[in-house]
Amino acid sequence: MMWYWICVIACLSVPVYALQDEPVADQQVIVVVGADGADEFSDQFSEWVDVWRETAKHTGLSVIGTDEPNPDADDRTRLQAAIAELQSAAASGEVWIVLIGHGTYDGKRAKFNLRGPDVESTELAEWLRPLSQRVIVINCASSSSPFINAISGPNRIVVTSTKDGSQYNFSRFGKYLASAINDPANDLDKDGQTSLLEAFCSASQSVQGFYDQENRLATEHALIDDNGDGLGTPAEWFDGVRSTRNPKQGIADGLAANQVFLQRRGVDATLTAAQRSRRDELEARLEKLRASRAQMTEDQYLLEIEPILVKLAQLYAEQQLPPENS
Repeated sequence: MMWYWICVIACLSVPVYALQDEPVADQQVIVVVGADGADEFSDQFSEWVDVWRETAKHTGLSVIGTDEPNPDADDRTRLQAAIAELQSAAASGEVWIVLIGHGTYDGKRAKFNLRGPDVESTELAEWLRPLSQRVIVINCASSSSPFINAISGPNRIVVTSTKDGSQYNFSRFGKYLASAINDPANDLDKDGQTSLLEAFCSASQSVQGFYDQENRLATEHALIDDNGDGLGTPAEWFDGVRSTRNPKQGIADGLAANQVFLQRRGVDATLTAAQRSRRDELEARLEKLRASRAQMTEDQYLLEIEPILVKLAQLYAEQQLPPENS
């Protein structure tokens, strides 16, 4: 069948040097460590931050909340200023904001607890509004789910460690996500790299494994939202890297999160920012088409999917082997 051979051509078009690692220079990662509340949490948060420092060392990494408190600029002010500085960054880049700590929710307002004044979900959403880059917010705190409702939208990916604001107990999701985000063992689709979605699924399984081993009822259930509907999807709804459920409109969660990586390897490492954006667009069209396949005949489906696969094959074929001795 035509689509099969197109896929084969696309794979054969990937150059050998695609297997090399490439620093992700167009990513800005801000790790924010909140108020620990007790020494037992402080030690754990420090360990998680150390993992992020190593994992994100090839990015524009900054960490807030681990130094001595500044009486002239509290952590909330520093976070707001750091986000404001990103407005001049390239629109094709990515902004990652990782929140490690505790959170609260009073039924109306969700907060991430900082040293000094806390930051509300709606405040963070307002600070992020001017950014044209893709923004990834990972809230590893308790009661973090309302951050999805506030931040979700186009070009936004939001991960929370809880499924609603009432899950207020200490969350362990951040520990497992930090370890999973760049672990090759979590490469479910075998493209040579670990995506945010793959890390999310792995971390969620590890969290459930912890509670099962302790014979305790799980008090946290992580969600991921990348389709802008503000609802979020739990890990158990994914079969590999594809959601088993589709929304009434748009596409299911997971596609965009499976297109972002802290360390680009394989095919992704060979693409320019423009090519990567074009690839993401074509893959989104494919996903939308697959979601509506049940309403199409086989011939209709193949007729519509073929030109998309051809364009993907052409995109990968643009990659050339570097000159010898270069």
